[in-house]
Amino acid sequence: MKNGLEDVIAAETQLSDVDGAAGRLVIRGVSLDHLVGDARYEDAAVLLLDGLMEQPLSEEDLRRRLGQARAEIFAHVAAIDDGLLRLPPVDIMRALVARLSDAADFASALRLLAAPAVFLPAILRRKKGCEPLAPTPSLSQSADILAMLDGRRPSAEKVRALDAYLVTISDHGLNASTFASRVIASTGAGLTSSVLGAIGALKGPLHGGAPGPVLDMLDAIATQGNAKPWLADALDRGERLMGFGHRIYRVRDPRADALKSALKPLIEAGEVDRGRVELAKAVEQAALAILKERKPDRPLDVNVEFYTALLLEALGFPRDAFTGVFAIGRTVGWIAHAREQALEGRLIRPRSVYVGPMPKAA
Repeated sequence: MKNGLEDVIAAETQLSDVDGAAGRLVIRGVSLDHLVGDARYEDAAVLLLDGLMEQPLSEEDLRRRLGQARAEIFAHVAAIDDGLLRLPPVDIMRALVARLSDAADFASALRLLAAPAVFLPAILRRKKGCEPLAPTPSLSQSADILAMLDGRRPSAEKVRALDAYLVTISDHGLNASTFASRVIASTGAGLTSSVLGAIGALKGPLHGGAPGPVLDMLDAIATQGNAKPWLADALDRGERLMGFGHRIYRVRDPRADALKSALKPLIEAGEVDRGRVELAKAVEQAALAILKERKPDRPLDVNVEFYTALLLEALGFPRDAFTGVFAIGRTVGWIAHAREQALEGRLIRPRSVYVGPMPKAA
């Protein structure tokens, strides 16, 4: 038995390959470093979904139909009431997604891709006491998300940064939420059920809920000179350093470098607090040094969460919404895996080993 299914192969996939030893992520035959430089969200969606739907896909057609789907989805924003607003953003998003029909065709997939992109900005505006803003179908997915968030046409630098994030986290092997999506799809349930199950897995702090605490750590450290003693004290207390270490990667997470690069245009455009960035760099250097000293036999390097936190903060998302933004990007991967599993037509049904008491002899 493998606790946590460590190293157990549970599926064959053409969607993504995570090489933890080499620190490499390949999505549909394209390495992340090549993909994230030029690709927009729509490009990644076409790459992942092509061949898995009932019709051929093009970036232009997907962008047009995705814009229309955002406009249709906006009607569900009216369901955000005071009771829902007491919940965390990702829980409200999940409740709204549950309103969608549970089919498996391309139209349903488009609505599910559009839904978190529309719902999260509306939720955040309602939590601030503002009215939600309707989508603009002619905009790209990333541009529309940012426009619905604050009502202004976003800069090209911000749109590129959000595209880079959504592309970077679009798929990542058989992680917990993706596995949940495949298990549900294997039963014959529709795409909405698969996405809902995946959101439920994603919201756990061991999966998609960690970028916010990276900012809490930076706030607590406050100054570059305080980085080393603060980190040493945290390790002395047995605490985990947020943004460092990964279950799969034994070297640096390639997504961390992709997002660090995506921050540079924002810094040059004055869209990011340079002091915040310099503090983060100092914390990164100090953390890597102290982790190497304290845990020489356990490779711990920067993971995707560290620069995710800085990038999403710069784009105007509050830290309690970071998991929701993650869901916007990862939904396309969940749908692709759900379709791949459904087309295989095999129910996922592992066995368990019973370790409880046996019935007493009569």
